[in-house]
Amino acid sequence: MNFKQLHTNKLANSVIYGWNQLCSRPVYLMLMIVVPLFSTFFFLDFMNEGLPQKLPSAIVDQDNTPVSRTVTRNLDASELVDINYKVNTYAEAMDLVKQGKIYGFFMIPRNFQSDAEAGRHTTITYYTNMAYFVPGTLSYKSFKTTAVSTKGVISSASLIEAGVSKSLVSNMVQPVVTQIHPLGNPWANYSIYLSNSFLPGLLELIIFQITAFSILQEIKRGTSVKWLHVSGNSIIRAVAGKLIPQFFIFAIVGLCMQGIIYGFWHFPLKGSVWAMAGAMIMLVLSSQAFALAVVSIIPNLRFALSILSLFGILAFSIAGFSFPCEDMYGPIAIFSYMMPVRHYFLIYINVALNGYPVYYVRWQYVAMLMFTLAPLAFMWKLKKESANPVYIP
Repeated sequence: MNFKQLHTNKLANSVIYGWNQLCSRPVYLMLMIVVPLFSTFFFLDFMNEGLPQKLPSAIVDQDNTPVSRTVTRNLDASELVDINYKVNTYAEAMDLVKQGKIYGFFMIPRNFQSDAEAGRHTTITYYTNMAYFVPGTLSYKSFKTTAVSTKGVISSASLIEAGVSKSLVSNMVQPVVTQIHPLGNPWANYSIYLSNSFLPGLLELIIFQITAFSILQEIKRGTSVKWLHVSGNSIIRAVAGKLIPQFFIFAIVGLCMQGIIYGFWHFPLKGSVWAMAGAMIMLVLSSQAFALAVVSIIPNLRFALSILSLFGILAFSIAGFSFPCEDMYGPIAIFSYMMPVRHYFLIYINVALNGYPVYYVRWQYVAMLMFTLAPLAFMWKLKKESANPVYIP
């Protein structure tokens, strides 16, 4: 047996050791396969309508005039809100908000029509519960649109009564007609944006946890010496034996998630299918490498899992999914690029939604490749701890 065959056999033994570990505990396969795929179907079905519609709302009409009733009908005709309650006071409406029965309410004051027609100052107010961010934001959008259109209707009626022609009034109220053509997601489907960011982020979080737990439990249980021995006392072969089986499982699961999103649910994919498949494979590799770097620097199971959980959860907020990095504070925006899923998200935006060639996202692939190389600088510490396991709870 030559030198190359010897090392190949040791790597094969290490891979078999890692595979046996995965099969010995069903929780591994449950977290690696069932949880991501179930979450994919559940989330896509839950967001199937694209946007939450007909959100429960209330109207407080203290004027009760033809104009106020017209405003109520216009608001109820909106796709986003549903006027389930008509109450008389602010206190009643606020009680409904506190009870969770509505997400917001629209308030028309007394003497609204007479004050508006006489040119006196009057105010329409609306309240939304922003503790529920998505329904609160959508309710706010619908309320604001209704308030602005109400102002235009009242101004038009006042001008027409003063003898101004309808055509001139139309030009005065809306001198510039705007046309909106959304790019990438012309349906304004919230699921197309949210699902393609949330699901890869969830997969990254699971990869963090499985990678850290599978490696550091060897130190915790005192079996890390045997783990190194199987691999010929090479930490690189030992880690490879752990992560190669996990990589193939996560890669297949990730590609299945993409198949469900783009094939079964028909989300837009204007660019290369292979570019997105490559991005998913690189996301799996870079997420494993990120977790490996953390466990090498902090070879303590409890601390490493806590830090990786924090990074994984923060990725949903600071990776640019829900808030643009351009508007973040400088250090936070830089920190967002330390998350592998951030680069996957940029590839998705530019390739799948905008249809750009791979050339324009080449640096995102390079960044994820750099993640895979980063742990090499710290693995000596992991080997040292594995050769002399001392578990610190």
